[in-house]
Amino acid sequence: MLERPPSLKFNHPLPYGAICHDDGVQFIVVSRSATAMRVLIYDKVTDREPAEIVDFDPALNRWGDIWSVFVPGMTTGQLYHFQVNGPYDPDHGQRFDPKARLIDPYAKALAGHFLPADDGIIRPPKCVVIDDEFDWQNDRHIRRELSETIIYETHVRGFTQSKTSGVQYPGTYLGLIEKIPYLQSLGVTAVELMPVHEFPIHDCLGQKLERPNYWGYDPLAFFAPHRGYAVGDEPGAQVNQFKQMVLALHQAGIEVILDVVFNHTAEGNHEGPVLSFKGLENRVYYMLENGGATYKNYSGCGNTLNGNHPIVRELIFHCLRHWVHNYHIDGFRFDLASILSRDREGHLVPNPPVVENISEDPLLADTKIIAEAWDAAGAYQVGTFGQLRWAEWNGRYRDDVRRYWRGDPNMNGAMATRLAGSSDLYQPGGRRPYHSINFIISHDGFTLNDLVSYNHKHNEANGEGNADGENNNYSCNYGVEGPTLRRSIDRVRVRQIKNMFATLLLSQGAPMLAAGDECRRTQRGNNNAYCQDNDISWFDWRLARKQASLRRFVETLIAFRCAEPTVRQTNFLSGQPVRPGGLPDVSWYNAHGMPVDWEQNDASLICLLAAVPRKDATVPPNHHVLLLCHAGDQPRAFTLPPITKTIRWQTLLNTAARSPEDIYPELDGPPPPGDGIVEMESRSMVCFVASDTW
Repeated sequence: MLERPPSLKFNHPLPYGAICHDDGVQFIVVSRSATAMRVLIYDKVTDREPAEIVDFDPALNRWGDIWSVFVPGMTTGQLYHFQVNGPYDPDHGQRFDPKARLIDPYAKALAGHFLPADDGIIRPPKCVVIDDEFDWQNDRHIRRELSETIIYETHVRGFTQSKTSGVQYPGTYLGLIEKIPYLQSLGVTAVELMPVHEFPIHDCLGQKLERPNYWGYDPLAFFAPHRGYAVGDEPGAQVNQFKQMVLALHQAGIEVILDVVFNHTAEGNHEGPVLSFKGLENRVYYMLENGGATYKNYSGCGNTLNGNHPIVRELIFHCLRHWVHNYHIDGFRFDLASILSRDREGHLVPNPPVVENISEDPLLADTKIIAEAWDAAGAYQVGTFGQLRWAEWNGRYRDDVRRYWRGDPNMNGAMATRLAGSSDLYQPGGRRPYHSINFIISHDGFTLNDLVSYNHKHNEANGEGNADGENNNYSCNYGVEGPTLRRSIDRVRVRQIKNMFATLLLSQGAPMLAAGDECRRTQRGNNNAYCQDNDISWFDWRLARKQASLRRFVETLIAFRCAEPTVRQTNFLSGQPVRPGGLPDVSWYNAHGMPVDWEQNDASLICLLAAVPRKDATVPPNHHVLLLCHAGDQPRAFTLPPITKTIRWQTLLNTAARSPEDIYPELDGPPPPGDGIVEMESRSMVCFVASDTW
């Protein structure tokens, strides 16, 4: 092993990480309490020991708490770790370990796996020196308005890993490229990728994980795209392939949103390994308690990142800029974002610095920023997270729509509020309907098919005695738990799936779909498939053909939404006329066609949306939209409101009808009966549209 003295030729203290310049690499890392710092240099991914060690000279290679050393003769692809000396006092939060090999917090790529720790030394994946150059072919961010966005949440590996996908590179960034035509045919405008920053594939002893973290919510390196989704094992290959994927999606008009996890790391609690942050400055990077001996756990994953410490705040800030600038990412969804609202002691505070920094950063100004506005310790900030730049996953929308269509009592008011953009949550703070990311299904919970097929979760395959996962799903099986051959039950399930798709895509706000729901993807009742890297979680592409009629229904709804500003308005509805003497922008009626009594327990609701007036007479007119929603378990006759009877209506959709009469892509479905009485099947929705000929 070669020990090389540090070079004094260059001594730049910024930027952090491993930076190529002047025929060498500058290694820059932060540690306040370190007493010595080394770079371990490796020749191969499989090397257990470094080929070379470069020591930092504290007198010459330290600027404040920044350690910086230039190593000549190195370039892109170089493998490395940091190794640090410092105080070991775990009762007071100091966990320096001079034997530990540490991942650079600013590493732009990792290579390899954890190697077997036969001698007790944990050898994590190696950091890779990366050159950020890439031919973007003049690509820029798409900058689509959030009000015009339709998000498709998916998992890079799960989307194409099944042998049924038929792609050349299953389970990879390149495999996702092969399925872009499918995304285009569906009509979605953005993909939201579940975590793609680095997370463990093997455990810290080098063994394959007994319960793999398939979802990826276990960060190792925030700046690095996950190596497990790359084709081949060349160090750094994932960087180029990820960029190829983003470029191809942009060329197809599809934005890329990343699910980012700035709330905990893979280092776990006080019994967890020293892999990176613990060995560099444990008391800075984590929220500690009991004098520093243990970790606050607002994430439910063993530790909590100290997001409002200035050093951690700076890391998050630089990380987001890195993904936007070097990967052309269009937006971020922040997992358990309420943790970012906690100060260093864990208290929720107004206008927390890191949340404000993200809101105000000029490089992020045209990106989408979306909060999961809760955490695992009881914080729930839906409607109040951050400032005007922040949109939110609307958990209230999910629950209220599920409950309405299940037939829970007294849900008409809640259903109307969610259809109209959740003004109760977002209007008081000056926000708009599109700040509500409406969803009924996400990765976390039942699939849409399972929501209407199971009364209870079935997570036995997770190996936790079915104790994991949410117990309160607002689901219903309609007579049989799980799959059934009874056509009467399956017809109800199909209607309910269509009801929820129609509700989602005709609501004010920004809709998010979960991948595969348009094909009735099932997880066999598993509502917490975080560890199921198998066909429980993977997209079965046979369903895309088998469920062609449901896909047609969803594709038509998406196309209608994209073309129709009436259902994606940028201001909250007021009940006032859209023009003098015209229809109110929204009005509500009961099944008798009379103004609704919100105190009445009724499962039936009529909503009339007046067409948004055209701004340009050269474009086709917009449409009035008339929604008839019936969540009751018996058929019912609906009388159209008198205000609608002079308008020429045609059917857009009827969820109780068989395909192809369930939806009309040309908006040319049959008109309502002449007497204005519409016979509604149980648990069904009918939508009529009429051209605004004003």
